[in-house]
Amino acid sequence: MPRAVYVLAAGIFAMVTSEFVVAGLMPQMADGLDATIPEIGYLITAFAAAMAFGGPFLTVALLKMRQKSALIVLFGIFLVGNVLAAVAPDYRTMLVARVLTGIASQAFFGVSISLGSRITRPEVRGRAVAVVLNGLMLGTLLGLPFATVVGEHLGWRAAFWAITVLTVLAALATLAFVPHTEGETEESGGGLRKELVAFRRPRLWLVMTTSTFTIGATFSAFSYLNPILTEVTGFSTGSVPLLLIAYGAATVVGNTVVGRLADRRALPVLVVGLALNLVFLTGFALFAQLTLPAVLFMLGVGLVGVTMNPALITRVQRAGNTGPLVNTVHSSFITLGIIVATSVGGPAIDAHGLRAPLWIGAGLAVLGLGTLLPDLLRRRTTEGSGVSTAPLGDDDAADRATTAGRPAGEVTQPV
Repeated sequence: MPRAVYVLAAGIFAMVTSEFVVAGLMPQMADGLDATIPEIGYLITAFAAAMAFGGPFLTVALLKMRQKSALIVLFGIFLVGNVLAAVAPDYRTMLVARVLTGIASQAFFGVSISLGSRITRPEVRGRAVAVVLNGLMLGTLLGLPFATVVGEHLGWRAAFWAITVLTVLAALATLAFVPHTEGETEESGGGLRKELVAFRRPRLWLVMTTSTFTIGATFSAFSYLNPILTEVTGFSTGSVPLLLIAYGAATVVGNTVVGRLADRRALPVLVVGLALNLVFLTGFALFAQLTLPAVLFMLGVGLVGVTMNPALITRVQRAGNTGPLVNTVHSSFITLGIIVATSVGGPAIDAHGLRAPLWIGAGLAVLGLGTLLPDLLRRRTTEGSGVSTAPLGDDDAADRATTAGRPAGEVTQPV
């Protein structure tokens, strides 16, 4: 695997740490900015909304740039926003800072995934995407606890300064180790019109909707793990960080496994992953009051939840392309799942209690499985016709052939 792929993961790690930092320092930030806890919570929503709706527009503005150059510009925008957060004198300034960093983060995700796909061989792109996305998993596992500890001991502003240092180091590593790829302007930076061609395909929109439901199902549980574990299961507040670290470790393991399977088994991986997540979320909702089952089901959600990203991204790239705009818009669909999960979960808790988000997650998993039915039926029809679609064991070659506009029988090797 090229060293540059790991460098891209480092950039995502820094930005994910910034995304999560508010959740770990709500009381301190509320005191420092003379705001209420709910108002600080809105900073998380603002960041997510900026990612979902602002990221694609920034990506469009950078389409004509080489992808490495675009990454450096995005580092610069993100740094401005993060420094503004560190020195914010009031709540309004912090809100502007979070919107700015959210937009830059989303565009960075899209360009990084696109570039990571382009600098690796096609047959291992799923694995490359998994490595890049380990920045997200490690942000959950290590970035959030790191920023929280710094904020608790040195003040919440110090946490943002620490993230600034991480970002500068990641930017310098990107300058040193990420290459400019040959033929990039023709292949991935060919202008807005070329990028928009992919969005004429209805199947691309359906595939991206799968991502919304998959990630929404997971974040319905993850967003409320702290109160569920303390108020329903009965864990002490001091135990929750350790449980969240265990959850983060499960996501790293799951992401690695899915990354190795995504290239040749994307559709089966998603079917199994969503089905298991449905089982785990349902079990968590039913047995959240019991310590051992609650922990096991929580870890199960970690293993098969957000870890589906490499398979989701692989299918989106096959239905569309590996360009930065497709990847950024797909990231917006993922973020939309987070917004849906958190916006619906709060009112549901008020009406039905803390188990409600788990049931909502199970419902979203069912909807996610529903979006896979057209491809499952198409696969069954193709196999039933007796047409040889690919070398033995390559379950997704027919998918790639259809996307490329070739008859499935013409596929002779993984693409």
